[in-house]
Amino acid sequence: MNSHLQLIQNKIVTLTEAVSLSLEWKKNGDVVFTNGCFDILHSGHLHYLSSAADLGHKLIIGLNSDNSIANLKGKNRPFIKESDRLLMLASLAFVDAVVLFEQDTPIQLIESISPDILVKGGDYTEENIVGHQIVKKNGGKVISLQFLEGYSTTNFIEKIKHGKN
Repeated sequence: MNSHLQLIQNKIVTLTEAVSLSLEWKKNGDVVFTNGCFDILHSGHLHYLSSAADLGHKLIIGLNSDNSIANLKGKNRPFIKESDRLLMLASLAFVDAVVLFEQDTPIQLIESISPDILVKGGDYTEENIVGHQIVKKNGGKVISLQFLEGYSTTNFIEKIKHGKN
């Protein structure tokens, strides 16, 4: 019998496994892909990710590695190490797979997985979403979802720095 932790850990996959799962899942519906750092997981992320999952049959998340985040956001980031972020995201019921990537962008993941639907947050226009051309060329959709008002990792970091609730 599998423990809950084993079931969660089974959702943390390599790129090769993500490609294989995507091919299998596409037989039954759309595969949705999104990516991010998810350094401090908060309600805004949960709202965004659950909305992304609602767009298709299965949700795959590309997660920036610790090195990737440090390159993008500075040497003081991430706050939460990649193994913990992987586990937190994989613990969400509506997440089907999480795959770590080392690059600054998820372009290799998007090219390999070839999702039916590519999703990013409301601060992105379609033209700014990495991989939009690949997904569109393959007949897929690119969607920008609205953020939950008042929830931003940057705002949480500022509140923590200044000791505010």
